[in-house]
Amino acid sequence: MGGKLIVFEGVEGCGKTSQMQLCQEWLQSLGVPVVLTREPGGTELGLDLRRLLLEKADNKPIAEVTELLLYAADRAQHVEQELKPNLAQGKYILCDRYIESTIAYQGFGRLLNMSLIDQLNYIATGGLQSDLTIWLDVDVEVGLARKRGSEAALDRIEQETIAFHQRVQQGYAQLAAAYPERIIPIDGSLSALEVHQIIQGILRDRLSWE
Repeated sequence: MGGKLIVFEGVEGCGKTSQMQLCQEWLQSLGVPVVLTREPGGTELGLDLRRLLLEKADNKPIAEVTELLLYAADRAQHVEQELKPNLAQGKYILCDRYIESTIAYQGFGRLLNMSLIDQLNYIATGGLQSDLTIWLDVDVEVGLARKRGSEAALDRIEQETIAFHQRVQQGYAQLAAAYPERIIPIDGSLSALEVHQIIQGILRDRLSWE
């Protein structure tokens, strides 16, 4: 059995964490070896980078290109240390965010040069793409309301303007339209169980672990 990289994407509060956990439990019940990981923060180095990227520090702003490079550094380490070895072992990797996040957040959200982003993504990944990307599509304001309703404090990205998050959402929509064979949109406003059942159907149709 060959390994597969399944990525979960979406704006803040779209439900990625819950769906990844449900998917992990389901795949494990079928005897599929599963690894859960995330970007940023999927390695020890990545945890330090995640803290730098997401902690809010008003007196120490991160320049936009610096932010892009830090995400690329996290991804390069993640690909070499976690993704490639686990794929080589035939494992199914469920990854919270990957290259589409950088395109959506830094390309559309920050309005950075898309050619630069594409180059950095390629350098960081060596061309490794997801076998399947699940885009949990929810209204930006609904997702942010979910975040504000939780006990956790909002991180630096979550505190960005509505306009920023709307541009990110537009980025995901354009990516899904451009790569329909790989990026699958799911209505994230449905119940967690309904979304999970849709994901099960997609994985059964698109991937094989037999």
